[in-house]
Amino acid sequence: MKTYEQEPKYLNVGKIVNTQGIRGEVRVIAVTDFGEERFKKGNQLLLFLPRSNEPITLTIESHRRHKNFDLLKFVGYDNINEVESFRDGMLKVERDNLVELEENEFYYFQIIGLPVYDKEKGYLGKVSEILTPGANDVWVVEMEDGNEVLIPYIEGVVLNVDTKQKRIDVDLPEGLM
Repeated sequence: MKTYEQEPKYLNVGKIVNTQGIRGEVRVIAVTDFGEERFKKGNQLLLFLPRSNEPITLTIESHRRHKNFDLLKFVGYDNINEVESFRDGMLKVERDNLVELEENEFYYFQIIGLPVYDKEKGYLGKVSEILTPGANDVWVVEMEDGNEVLIPYIEGVVLNVDTKQKRIDVDLPEGLM
């Protein structure tokens, strides 16, 4: 069985994939549902570069959308040469900086590692991964025998998610296992 980090110190919000133009903008692929909030002018992000343990604190000077990218410019970085080395870096926020969620909304780190119980079969295993193929998320549950079961996150299948009691209750449809 895998071990799970239940409460990470930082949460990913985007990956810098390239530069944009010559004035210091970077192209970011957002990995957050809160892009407009995370990329507001004046907000601070932490940049973690590959092969570096120390993050760089960056303050957003401007944000705009272009095609499938978020284009960010950071205070004090005014040309392409200053941001070229940021490529492949992950932009993160501290865990203490979470956006408040609605009822029945969860961060992935709150779900991964939780035990899953079926109302007929009892304990199934723990959520090891969350897939986002389209209409709804699919939770991958690693069972004790090493097999996996894919559970669609839909009403009627996922009955209860209790992050405080660390438990997920499901009612698996016939033939899912």
